[in-house]
Amino acid sequence: MDSATFDVPIPPAPDPNVNPAAYLKSIYAVRQRTSLIMDKAKRNQLRHFDVDYRRLHETSQYVVSIIKRDFAPDFSKIPPHGRWQHFDVGGRPRVDQLMATWPSTVDSQERTRRLIDLFLVSVLLDAGAGTKWQYKSKESGKIYRRSEGLAVASLEMFKAGLFSSNEAEPCQVDSAGLRKLNTTVMAKGLQVTEQNPIDGLEGRTGLLMRLADALQNFQIFGDEARPGNMLDYLLSHPTTQAASVPIIPLPTFWDVLMEGLGPIWPSTRTQIDGVSIGDAWPCSIMPSHPTHPWESIVPFHKLTQWLCYSLMQPMTKLLHVHFAGADLMTGLPEYRNGGLFIDTGLLTLKQDDSDRGIAQFHKNAQVKGQPCMEVVPLFTVDDDVIVEWRAVTVGFLDELLCEVNMMLDLKGSEALTLPQMLEAGSWKGGRELAEIQRPNTKEPPIMILSDGTVF
Repeated sequence: MDSATFDVPIPPAPDPNVNPAAYLKSIYAVRQRTSLIMDKAKRNQLRHFDVDYRRLHETSQYVVSIIKRDFAPDFSKIPPHGRWQHFDVGGRPRVDQLMATWPSTVDSQERTRRLIDLFLVSVLLDAGAGTKWQYKSKESGKIYRRSEGLAVASLEMFKAGLFSSNEAEPCQVDSAGLRKLNTTVMAKGLQVTEQNPIDGLEGRTGLLMRLADALQNFQIFGDEARPGNMLDYLLSHPTTQAASVPIIPLPTFWDVLMEGLGPIWPSTRTQIDGVSIGDAWPCSIMPSHPTHPWESIVPFHKLTQWLCYSLMQPMTKLLHVHFAGADLMTGLPEYRNGGLFIDTGLLTLKQDDSDRGIAQFHKNAQVKGQPCMEVVPLFTVDDDVIVEWRAVTVGFLDELLCEVNMMLDLKGSEALTLPQMLEAGSWKGGRELAEIQRPNTKEPPIMILSDGTVF
């Protein structure tokens, strides 16, 4: 069911010459700007990586083998990439079990609001946890790590009412509830100790504390200042069409997330005309123009895209909302997808950069609690190496989708969508290759010094 079925108009991208900040914050800009770097990658003209384009076929074969292993023969059962699956780690349907505890008087809209509350907080906590952190579920006693550990931890914190100011209703997130948080409360909730450290605890806590302020946008988040109230704002939005199901244009949803959550991102990020544009960074290989400084910037908005994918799931599943123009979204430029292309040999970091990154790894390893084994190049998130790597990751994921569908002989409405391939193939494949290549740390082939607000 695409937007053409309902003839839903998708607005054009903002004009960068008129309003560069609005353009760089738009979803359109991610694919358009990264494609300039991807064009150079196809000609092996990147500044920091050598590209062996022949390896794209091998990478695709590897991803197809994983998709077939886990989902053949019925590929239509592959869920879209989103936070829901992380909650259900180990085959336990925790989200459904949670909803089963709510009385039948809680209607589908309120159920969706509660899941939006939960998913939003959980995604904001989902930056890389590091190699040492783990979480022991209070309910099952099982131990989980990384994204799944953060999902289970945030779910149990949500059920305990940690994010709610309403004692009668623990299963919600609201501004007043988030104001109770500090690093001590979060450390306890995430079971962080000296022996069980997590990367970027201050950064994560800061995001949630700033979210408390952002939720004061009552137009979007209602008088209760709850994330879930964005549902009501979206359903009543003038661009939303009521057909047999509600149809929300993806750019409308995107703008709600960018505008509503804009205040939570660190103000030290890239700015254009005094406007902070979030997860967007200058890159040396981009065009540079003395009077158009925006041209050198590559936007990713990875966490907003991850949120978008994740929040679409409860709205689609519970209320059958359709998002027109969802194909404007891109693959996620994070270290699992990006690591896949390095570990399969499609991308190779150039020697000078590798030497510099390894020197930074050794320097960082002297900091207490930081990784010191299975040495890989390490860079900060704003390093030109990382920006270039993330940009080509977006481009190669589009190429990979075409190859994967061709190899699986899936066409038309049966073809895998990008979020399905991210879920069943590239993200999982990148993680599994990391476990094979670096079995002790399971880290990606290039490490990013995380502040808890990007990855």
